[in-house]
Amino acid sequence: MITDGDPAQPVQAVSPKTRPRRRRRWLRWLLALPLLLALATLLQVAVLRFVDPPFSAFMAARVLQAWGAGEGAFRIAYDWRDRDDISSHLPVAVIASEDQRFADHHGFDLEAIEKARRHNARGGRLRGASTISQQVAKNLFLWSGGGWVRKGIEAWYTVLIETLWPKSRILEVYVNVAEFGDGVYGAQAAARTYFGKDASRLGPAEAARLAAVLPSPKRYSAARPGPYVQRRTRAIQRQMRQIGGTSYLDRLD
Repeated sequence: MITDGDPAQPVQAVSPKTRPRRRRRWLRWLLALPLLLALATLLQVAVLRFVDPPFSAFMAARVLQAWGAGEGAFRIAYDWRDRDDISSHLPVAVIASEDQRFADHHGFDLEAIEKARRHNARGGRLRGASTISQQVAKNLFLWSGGGWVRKGIEAWYTVLIETLWPKSRILEVYVNVAEFGDGVYGAQAAARTYFGKDASRLGPAEAARLAAVLPSPKRYSAARPGPYVQRRTRAIQRQMRQIGGTSYLDRLD
């Protein structure tokens, strides 16, 4: 309400020319957004080439899940160890178990993808073909589950990781962030939890058993290995010998 003596404030009319300018400004921001996101992820991966990650996306998701379930006392077990402080048997075991062409591919094993496609087309239990690089991308930056959106983002991170990190760094990060049991992440936490020793002292059989539970660490137990884990452990030990044992690591950067 305008009182006597107060001059009425003129209403500012929006010029017809202003609306197109605003639309163009918003359009420029929308077009720039993908580039800004790409630059942010590039910086993210570049920094982690030298800085050890304090946690992973999977760890954060598990903590939030626990809190949502009212498990306020839940804590993850995670203790980073540099590659030189982890027994060489463990990286060899995960390569033998999950990605024997790790030293040769550039993030995607096309041969394994084709084999998995043919196998899945025949029906039965689905087979995956994710490389260690893809699993680092997923565990470190993304969320579990499927979907083309997540797969697309995973592929982008995989390309960045393979471009900016040497193979030795990819493997170092993987054995530190991989989940070996519910809330147990990385070589040191797994070695302490299941074997009561430091990760540097893991033997071939212990490393193979840890690698055997990686496909489903909440379903299989390294502490109480059932028949499947025991068979898988023996098979991984044979594969470790077949790929050359710890000498395989000499092929990495």
